[in-house]
Amino acid sequence: MFKIFHKLVGDSNERALNEIRPIVDEINELEPEFENFSDEQLKGVTADLRSRYQAGETLDDLLPVAFAAVREASRRTIGMRHFDVQLIGGIVLHQGKIAEMRTGEGKTLVSTLPAYLNAITGDGAHIITVNDYLAKRDAGWMGAVHHFLGLTIGCLQNNSSWVFNPDAPVVSQDDSTGNDDENGDMAPPVRLPEDNFQTGTKREAYECDITYGTNNEFGFDYLRDNMVENAERRVQRGRAYAIVDEVDNILIDEARTPLIISGPAREQSQEYRRFAQLAKKLSPDLHFEIEDKRKTIVLTEEGIAAVEKELKVENLYAPENDVLSHFTENAIRAQHVYAKDREYVVDGKDVVLVDEFTGRLMTGRRFSDGMHQALEAKEGVTVQRESNTYATITLQNYFRMYVKLAGMTGTATTEAEELDKIYKLEVVEIPTNRDTQRIDRRDYIYMTEEAKWEAIAERITELHHDGRPVLVGTTSIDKSELLGDLLKKKRIPHNVLNAKQHEREANVVAEAGKAGAVTVATNMAGRGTDIILGGNPDVTVASEAGWQADHDTIIQKGGLFVLGTERHESRRIDNQLRGRCGRQGDPGETQFFLSTEDDIVRRFGGDRIRGAMNLFRWEANIPIENKMVSKSVETAQTKVEAQNFEIRKYLVDYDDVVNTQRDIIYQLRDTVIDGEDLRPTITEYLEEEVRLIVLERIAGENENYDVDGLYRELLTVFPTTEGFPAKDDVWEMRPEEAEQAFVDVVETIYDKRTLEFGGDLLNKLERTIMLRTIDEHWVEHLTSMDNMRQGIGLEAAGQRDPLVAYKRNAFQMFTALDVTIKSTIARTIFRVALSQQPPPTQKVEVNATKVDADVSTQRANAIANQKSVMASVNSGHGGQAGGTSLAQVPTHTPDGRKLTRSERRKIERAQRKQAKQSGE
Repeated sequence: MFKIFHKLVGDSNERALNEIRPIVDEINELEPEFENFSDEQLKGVTADLRSRYQAGETLDDLLPVAFAAVREASRRTIGMRHFDVQLIGGIVLHQGKIAEMRTGEGKTLVSTLPAYLNAITGDGAHIITVNDYLAKRDAGWMGAVHHFLGLTIGCLQNNSSWVFNPDAPVVSQDDSTGNDDENGDMAPPVRLPEDNFQTGTKREAYECDITYGTNNEFGFDYLRDNMVENAERRVQRGRAYAIVDEVDNILIDEARTPLIISGPAREQSQEYRRFAQLAKKLSPDLHFEIEDKRKTIVLTEEGIAAVEKELKVENLYAPENDVLSHFTENAIRAQHVYAKDREYVVDGKDVVLVDEFTGRLMTGRRFSDGMHQALEAKEGVTVQRESNTYATITLQNYFRMYVKLAGMTGTATTEAEELDKIYKLEVVEIPTNRDTQRIDRRDYIYMTEEAKWEAIAERITELHHDGRPVLVGTTSIDKSELLGDLLKKKRIPHNVLNAKQHEREANVVAEAGKAGAVTVATNMAGRGTDIILGGNPDVTVASEAGWQADHDTIIQKGGLFVLGTERHESRRIDNQLRGRCGRQGDPGETQFFLSTEDDIVRRFGGDRIRGAMNLFRWEANIPIENKMVSKSVETAQTKVEAQNFEIRKYLVDYDDVVNTQRDIIYQLRDTVIDGEDLRPTITEYLEEEVRLIVLERIAGENENYDVDGLYRELLTVFPTTEGFPAKDDVWEMRPEEAEQAFVDVVETIYDKRTLEFGGDLLNKLERTIMLRTIDEHWVEHLTSMDNMRQGIGLEAAGQRDPLVAYKRNAFQMFTALDVTIKSTIARTIFRVALSQQPPPTQKVEVNATKVDADVSTQRANAIANQKSVMASVNSGHGGQAGGTSLAQVPTHTPDGRKLTRSERRKIERAQRKQAKQSGE
C-alpha cells in the first residue's frame, strides 16, 4: 500500500515538473537575446514589464522575460547564473508552492526570480528568513541583482531597519579585522553584502519593492500596526506575496509558540522564589510523575499531601487555591522538567530560551503563564514581572493572511500533509543539478550512552587524522559540550557551535569543510551557509598547495563526514543534518551513533534491545548494525511527528476562534483610525444603550415603571436633562413611546455637542474614546480567554469535547465584550469634556499616546491612565431639571407592603406639586 501511495506521490511530482519544463525552455531561448542587452536595456526591462502588467497581462505571461532578466542581471552583478533546476524552483515558488531543494542547490539565489516577478505588481514581496543575520546577508547579497534592475530593497532587523544602497559607506571595523597593506597602513575594509545598506525607518523598509526580514519581525509588526492610534504610525502596507526560507522550520517548528505582545502585571517575585524552594524538596515518582511528551507533571497523593503541609492549606485544588496549585506545578516543571543548557541558558542575569530545532538563542522570547518566572527563580536570577497579553497571533494565522504564500527548504516531504492541511501548500521536489553521491550508512546502536560517546570520540579521531572534515550533530548544548570535553582529552582541535557561540556561526561553518576540521554543532536547520570542501575560499585561508588542491584531496578521501550523535524526534531534522554534505554532486558520508539509553530509542523498546544484548553477552563497546532496529526508530519518529502535528493542529483550532474575534476588533479599530465618520456608529451605540435603559426601567410589568430611576440612569449617558420629556408625560407614555422619545434626544444633543466643540475636535475626541475603550476591554478579554482555555480541558472528564466547549464559551464572552464596548462608549461620549477649553481661534489637537516607545509599556500606560488622558467627567450638569432634588419615590409602605404602580404615581405627583410650590 505504501509503495502504491509513494508511486502516486512521485507521479504527481513528476507531472508538476513536466508542466514547468516547457517554461524553462522558453526562458533559455531568451538567454542569447538578453546577453546582448546593454546594462541600460536590461534595466529598462522592469519598466516595460510594469507597463504590460498594468495593461492587463498576467504575471504568468511576464514570467519568461522576468526570469531571463534576473538570470542575466545576476550573472553581471554577483557572478552567479541560475541553473535550469533553479529556474524550476523559482517557477514553483511563483506558483505559491513549496520547493524542496537539497542543501547547496542555491535556494537563496532561486528566491530572486519569483521575488522580482511578483514585485512588478507594486504590492511588494516579502522574503522571510529564520534570523537577523541571514536576512541582512541575503538582502545585501541578492539585493544587488534587484537593485541593478531598478527595484528597491528593504531589510528588517530586531532593533533597526535598512534600505539597500551599494554606495553607503562601510561601517568602520575593529582594528583587529583590518588588513595592513604593504606599507603597513590600514587597508580599506572589505565590503561585505551586509554593508550595502543605509539606515531607514520600518515604514521605508516595507515600502520597498522587496523586503527581507524574520518571521517574528513581520508578525510583531502586524500586531503593533493594530495597536497604533493613528494611521501614520502603521508600517506594513499589505501581505500580497511571501517566500518563506526554511519553510518547515518557520511554519512547523516555530508555529508551536504564538507571538505575544504583553505588558507588566503585578509583582510576585517573592512567591516564585518561595515555590522554587518548595520544588527542590519534592522528588520525581514519589511526589509527582513527569509526562515527557507534553512536559507536564502530575502530583501524586503523597505530593499533594506534602505541598498542602508546606503551604498550610487543607485542599490544594480547592477553587480558592487555584493560584497556589498553578505556582506549585510551574515550580516543579522548572526544577525537574526543564534543563539548563537544553531548553534554556543563563546569560548574565537573564534566562534565554533555546530553539530546540536550530539550537539558536531566542532572545526576547519568554515562556508565558509564569513558566519563565519559575525558571528565573530556579536559577536565582532577577524574577521579572508576569505580563498581561495586549495582542497575540499564531504564525499559522499570520502567514495564512498572505494572498500568495510560497516556501523553500531542503526537507519538507515528511511534513507535506501538515503543510497542505494547514496552509494549503503543495510540496514539489526539485531535482538536483548534479547526481547525489552521498552515502547514508546504517545506524550504530550501543548498549550504553557512555560507550556510544567513547565510540564517537574514537571515530572522530580517526577521521581527523585521515584529513577528512567532520560535522558532528548534537541535540542539545550540554551534549555538544560533553563531546567537546572528550575531544579535548584526545587533543583533537575542534569548534563547538551552539546557542552560546551563535555569533561565530558563519565563520565556523565556513571553516567546517577544511581538511581535518572537526565541527560540533547543535541542529543544523537553517544555518544558511554552505559547507564547502576545502573551506569557503571567500572567508578562509587555503594551504600552500592552494584551495583547488585542498578541495580535490578531500574529495578523494570521501568528502565531508556527518556524524549524528542521536536521532531527533523529527526525521526532518535528521535529514537536515545529513543534507549538510554531498552538495552539488560532492561525495559525502553520514552515519548516526545511538544507544539504548537515548530518548527516542527508549520509546520504542530500548530495554528489550539491551536485554537481548545482555542475553547474548554482547560487549558494551561493540555496536549493533541492524536494519530492523533502524526502521523501528524511524517508526517511533513517525509516531512522535504525528503527536506533534496534533499539538500544532490543536493550537490552530483554538487560535482560529480568537482569530475570528481578532479580525472583528481590528476591523473596528481600522474604521476608527482610517478617518471614517464615526457619528453614525456612535449614534447607533447611543440609541441601543438608551433603548436598553428604557426597557429595563419602565417596560415590563406595571410594578417596574421607575421613571426616577430612568432619569438617573440616563444621566450616565447624557450630560443634561435638557430636551428630555417631562416626567409627568413619561408616566403617561407606553414603553415604546418613551423609548422613541428618548432616542430622539440623541441627535439633538449630538448636534449641540458638535457646535460646542467644533467638528474636528469632537471627531478627534470620538476616536480617542473609541480606541481606548476597544483596547482596554480587548486586553481584558484576551486575559479572560487565556484563563478559560487553561481550564477547558476538564470538559473531557465529562465526556464533552473541550474545543466545542471553548467555542461556545468564547462566543458568549465575545458577545459580552461587544455589548460592554458599545455601552462604555455610549456612556462616555457625552459625559466628557476637555481638561482645558481652548480659545476660539486656537487650533486644538487631542494628543494621542506616542507609539515610538516600547509598545508594551505604551499600552500599559495608556490603559492605566485612560480617564486622565481621554477627558475628565463633566460633573457640572448632573442635577435634576429645575435645580430641586426630588426625594426618591418609595417602593414599600412602612409596614413592608409593596406599593402598587398607581400608589407610586400618586406619591410622585404629590412630590412634584410640593416642589413646584416651593419654587414659587
